[in-house]
Amino acid sequence: MGGKKPEGMVLINDQGLRLDGRRPDQLRNLKIEAGVLKQADGSCYLEWGGNKVMAAVYGPRECHPRHDQDPTKARVRVRYNMAAFSVSDRKRPGPDRRSQEISKISSEALDHIVLASLYPRNAIDVFIEILEAEAGTRCAGLTAACVALADAGIPMKGMVASVAAGKIDGVVCLDLSREEDNFGETDFPVAYVAGTNEIVLLQQDGHFSPEEIDRALELTAKAAQEIYALQKAALLRKYESMAQSGADEERAEDAESASAQPEAEPDAAPDEEPHADVAAEPEAETTHEEVR
Repeated sequence: MGGKKPEGMVLINDQGLRLDGRRPDQLRNLKIEAGVLKQADGSCYLEWGGNKVMAAVYGPRECHPRHDQDPTKARVRVRYNMAAFSVSDRKRPGPDRRSQEISKISSEALDHIVLASLYPRNAIDVFIEILEAEAGTRCAGLTAACVALADAGIPMKGMVASVAAGKIDGVVCLDLSREEDNFGETDFPVAYVAGTNEIVLLQQDGHFSPEEIDRALELTAKAAQEIYALQKAALLRKYESMAQSGADEERAEDAESASAQPEAEPDAAPDEEPHADVAAEPEAETTHEEVR
């Protein structure tokens, strides 16, 4: 953010279109798929522009180490990590200050919506892996993590949808791309609880006037509703697919059991009583003597 823009680069043209052809109020392409990992209690794969994110949830389970346990509620622990191959210049593996910061704010956002009081002394572990990064990975990771929590069946007050706004060439725009993030003037990630529009995450890097903040909140609130619709659709697809798969298996079992039963032999026709053959008595021979 705030880097020196290459000479001749125009982030938004006279027609109000950005480098990738989007209008200021348009999201990048977003694809969400729930239940992609069989070993996790809940999972989500998300593609958002050039971002590719995997989120997995394990728990509720006993919290270790024990000194981290809270006798009144579960601990929601988030680990955000960028893979070494997620950016063009290889990233050094392991946590850094940025990853620790995003892990902390994501944990606080999710802790606000999870009904953690139902699971005292437990932990709900959320892992966010950035497989490929373009811009807005914290928003993408938080959005994917919420779908994974829902897929795991964790009770929540509502779904969280997160998106960023920013300012490029003096214009407030939604969902910055890599070039806009690198050479723009402001980055403004926000996370909303669907239905209530309650804000559970808000950060700002750069400068906004009060009017620009109002415009950024307007854009992100509207976009959050679009994202929530995609989150809900991904979960519905997953469970509809499970229901269809269960119905297919049941039909297959019925067909198999029916084929395993021996076929009933057709009933034999009742035996007809045999007709008694009546032997014809030979006619008496007339002799010449009897005639006489």
